[in-house]
Amino acid sequence: MEESAERVQFKKMTETPVSKLIVSLAVPTVITMLVSSFYNMADTFFVSQIGTSASAAVGVVFSLMAIFQAVGFTLGMGSASIISRLLGVHDLKQASKTATTAFFTAFLFGLLILVGGLSFLDDLMRLLGATPSVLPYARNYARFILMGTPFICSSFVMNNVLRSEGKSAKAMIALTSGGFINIILDPVFIFVLKLETAGAAIATIISQTISFFLLLQFFLRKKTLCTISPKFLEPDFRLLALVILTGLPSLFRQGLASISTIMLNRSASVYGDAALAGMSIVMRLIQVVASVMIGIGQGFTPVSGYNYGAKKYDRVKKAYFFTVKSGFLCLAASATCLFAFAPNIIELFRDDAEVIKIGAMALRFQAAGLPFHSFIIATNMLMQSTGRIKSASLLSCMRQGIYFIPLVIVLPLLFGLFGVEISQAISDFLSFLTAIPFIVVFFRNLGKNNAEKAAAQNEN
Repeated sequence: MEESAERVQFKKMTETPVSKLIVSLAVPTVITMLVSSFYNMADTFFVSQIGTSASAAVGVVFSLMAIFQAVGFTLGMGSASIISRLLGVHDLKQASKTATTAFFTAFLFGLLILVGGLSFLDDLMRLLGATPSVLPYARNYARFILMGTPFICSSFVMNNVLRSEGKSAKAMIALTSGGFINIILDPVFIFVLKLETAGAAIATIISQTISFFLLLQFFLRKKTLCTISPKFLEPDFRLLALVILTGLPSLFRQGLASISTIMLNRSASVYGDAALAGMSIVMRLIQVVASVMIGIGQGFTPVSGYNYGAKKYDRVKKAYFFTVKSGFLCLAASATCLFAFAPNIIELFRDDAEVIKIGAMALRFQAAGLPFHSFIIATNMLMQSTGRIKSASLLSCMRQGIYFIPLVIVLPLLFGLFGVEISQAISDFLSFLTAIPFIVVFFRNLGKNNAEKAAAQNEN
């Protein structure tokens, strides 16, 4: 029965027209990413009604949450990339072992972050950019967020395993359910129960825990190809190292996102709580729009991995270019709206003239760089899903690390607050230029692989 299901899935992933297949996988993933971003945005929206310092606190803790995401995406995307290729060669047992190893490792890392974070909470908040007036709000928000870390980290793994199997609709059901619960609970805990920022964090953790158990039940009820079970949990450090190594691009991408957010917060805090609040709102808005491209990319990733493993290289190429084109159209349309209505959008979150002025300027510059994300993200995910770890890792370091961190340090020294506002847009453009030679070399080599495959078939 399991083998029959696996064969059916293999046929679907390697024979369905790539545009239809990516859309079918990407739509649930995009919905999931949007709902997840919206309930994070709900925290920002409702907390911003408390005051400017409370709004800034969400931006401070956002960089802490990026650390959770770094762990979850490293193990989740690393295992998913391996699993999709294993399913491409019909090795279901090793795929289950990979999923189990990643799941329990993520839960353990989550526990370590929980203990370490609570032990040094105030120092951690100051390090992340909290000013004295922001610290009480950030402390209350982060304390409860940390308590859910093990569930958050391991949910990322289950989510990506489901997507690697081509079952993104199941992941959507679990994550969107939690997201809607978060949106409902936010105003109840913040305003009705008067828990302020702590209430937003409690609502988030309740929703994340619900999503965790909804994801887990798919594996326990055997609604998946891979099995997560202690029987597959063996001390295989080579497999764990391979998962982490394959997930390094995600670690660099998310880890550097956390560091860059810290750097951005610290640079913005020099200009007061209004600047910190404005940049916090912009970061959340851009995350919502960028999540569309990430969702499309995660619909593309299993298609790329399956077909690369099955040596169907023409389908890999078609899938990549469809992903870039569709992502560009979505991001360009969104960027146009953000640019045109930037002040009105910021005002929805915080009716503070200084916050609106700073946020609108930063939002317009970041909106200008959004269309480049389609090429940057698709190229990065192509490299990762086909096992090009060095290339994927280097590309992951560009946007939020190699380019952004020096820019957010140097540009404010030259241009003041304006330098903070333009740093990310310049980094996006430079990352776009850097990705071009990587994709040219990849497809040149892929063409050689295709020629070798054709020659071998002719000989047979």
